[in-house]
Amino acid sequence: MTKPSGEGFSRGFAMVVFSTVLASCAAVGPDYEQPAAPLPDSWDSARNAGLKATQYELIEWWEVFSDPTLNRLVEVAHEQNYNLELAGLRVLEARAQLGIAVGSQYPQQQFISGDVTRVGPSENAGQGDTSFNRYDLSASLAWEMDFWGKFRRGIESADAALQASVANYDEAMVLITAQVVSTYVTIRTLEEQLRISRENLKLQQRSYDIATVLYKNGQDSELDVQQARSLLLNTKATVPSLQAQVNLSRNAMDTLLGQTNGYSETIITAGPIPDVPQQIAVGIPADLMRRRPDLRQAELQAVAQNAQVGVATADLYPSIALNGSLGVFSISRDVGGGGGSNLFESDSMGYTAGASFSWPVLNYGRIRNNVRVQDARLQQAIVSYQELALEAAQEVDDAMESLAGAQAQKEILIDAVESSRRSNQLSTLRYKEGFSDYQRVLDSQQSLITSQNRYVTAQGQAVQSVVALYKALGGGWEIREGRPFVDENTLTVMRERTNWGELLDDQ
Repeated sequence: MTKPSGEGFSRGFAMVVFSTVLASCAAVGPDYEQPAAPLPDSWDSARNAGLKATQYELIEWWEVFSDPTLNRLVEVAHEQNYNLELAGLRVLEARAQLGIAVGSQYPQQQFISGDVTRVGPSENAGQGDTSFNRYDLSASLAWEMDFWGKFRRGIESADAALQASVANYDEAMVLITAQVVSTYVTIRTLEEQLRISRENLKLQQRSYDIATVLYKNGQDSELDVQQARSLLLNTKATVPSLQAQVNLSRNAMDTLLGQTNGYSETIITAGPIPDVPQQIAVGIPADLMRRRPDLRQAELQAVAQNAQVGVATADLYPSIALNGSLGVFSISRDVGGGGGSNLFESDSMGYTAGASFSWPVLNYGRIRNNVRVQDARLQQAIVSYQELALEAAQEVDDAMESLAGAQAQKEILIDAVESSRRSNQLSTLRYKEGFSDYQRVLDSQQSLITSQNRYVTAQGQAVQSVVALYKALGGGWEIREGRPFVDENTLTVMRERTNWGELLDDQ
């Protein structure tokens, strides 16, 4: 090793300053430009659905239904849902990936090494006793300078990927919230259909009893009895099917809540289908860019890929690096190892320092094609973002059209149910008094149960359209602000298993 001197130190210091200046140069590759999103200027369907294109508040949109049971279900899902926890863990993973990218801009190779060696040549070689001990302790580093912004672009990409993982978490929260509310509406709709079937069973049972009495008294034919019995049994057959659907929907709810089957029964007791809120503000299409987490995630993925073009472009230019080592070295012929006592004296110290560059001048075809690959992936990400924006606008428009149709149908079916109920009352009375045959009773009862089921279906569909609208608008993710991405129990397990440093402390 070469003994250090003041002049050598000055040269090394100058090289460090020079590398810092070089690192401040602009990074190669394109700077990101936000692509245009194909969105309409206004929601034309809003007027049809009676909606307002004004500012809206969607942080806890499910509370517009004023249903405490629903509020509790959403709260449990936010705390226990496993898919949401997986999305939170991906955020922690992205944080660690960003840490790797940040670390790459500092000396990439840093080693401390040391050894103690006893060397004993053969005495038959005629060298006499030339045995000695060798002591060596050194530190070395190699630092590729970020002259072309390769590592800065890598940090830019990792940072965008981290933000995309947060947007992915937000999207998971939007989807899970919408699924919980939608499943709850399905349960309430099926329960109402089950109630209607049981209510109609009572009406049809009475009609069957009347037909049986009249037949036994010789006032009616067996045909009327069999028709009444057929309708009664067909209605009764719907009960097990509806009950099974209710149970399946409850099982789906349990999974969304991160609980075993049967848990939701402790929360969901008897209750009506939620009402459609009187006022729903949908904002303007441009709000989707800010609100929809999946759109933010898609754009951030394009940002990350844009930086990867710069990383690939940097390979076209020379790689410039600093390298050096500093250590102490000593040799002793003392078998007892006495030579180690002077290991840390100034005369035992030595160093190396220098700079190097490498330039893959004959690999430009491979490197340029890699740049093209990264650029093609960037364009794919941009097109995917634009396609997603178009689909998002369609989802909002479809939800508004569906809501308008369901609301209009529901208003008509309210009158249809009342008319069918009155028709059933009159036909049953006239049949009982002998003024009409049983066919009118049969028709009126079939019409009644059909109208009631259609009304309940339209009622549920209207609420489902509201859920779809809020989901399409990207509502509900803001509630996670100020809350950890991963629950404390999971964080405790991870801390005990691995040293996460500060990454788990500040979420």
